[in-house]
Amino acid sequence: MAHGSTPHFHNTDGLRQIEVGSKEFMCVGALPPFDHPHIFLDMGKEDEVVCSYCSTHYVFNSKLDSGAANPPSAIFTAA
Repeated sequence: MAHGSTPHFHNTDGLRQIEVGSKEFMCVGALPPFDHPHIFLDMGKEDEVVCSYCSTHYVFNSKLDSGAANPPSAIFTAA
């Protein structure tokens, strides 16, 4: 699967909240094979969004680089 420049994040650890440095990204839920459909999330003018599949609460943090996350373990990279 090609990801291009759209960051992908996951919440395998079941975290209450994940800070991200991008307002547009993909949520994959948990790591495969337990992932949900990879959906595009766009915060728009807001600074937070909740994934409609896994209910992960993503919060924009302008201090993070684009594609970065806090914790860093929430970044999904295809094998």
